[in-house]
Amino acid sequence: MSAARSERIHSYFEALTAGDIPAILQLFAPDADVHSPFLGIMKAPEFFAKLDAASASSKLTVLDVLFGEGGRTAAARFQYEWVLNSGEQIVFEGVDHFTFGPGDRFVAMRIYYDTHPVREDVGDKYAGSSR
Repeated sequence: MSAARSERIHSYFEALTAGDIPAILQLFAPDADVHSPFLGIMKAPEFFAKLDAASASSKLTVLDVLFGEGGRTAAARFQYEWVLNSGEQIVFEGVDHFTFGPGDRFVAMRIYYDTHPVREDVGDKYAGSSR
């Protein structure tokens, strides 16, 4: 089972690199949620539409795939080379945590990465806070 799920995770990153949103969405259950540190919780189609609209190109390299107890979840550590529509390139490492549902489709994905570099570009809303 974990080999098929590992292959599904690799297929996700390959489709994301190719910018193939329909192929990505085929890997997700119709009501799947994506938990993004920058965009919050969104349904998968809405999240990937926003990501696609902001992206000129992406290259994702899977570094590790680790399975949780019982194999119902898996985490993939990756390197993301992301070129925004503005031409700006951002390179970072992150972790996507997948929860599998019926038919091994993703029912949830949680994205983890260090948001500090992004905050440096857009500003730190907590700067000057007394707490």
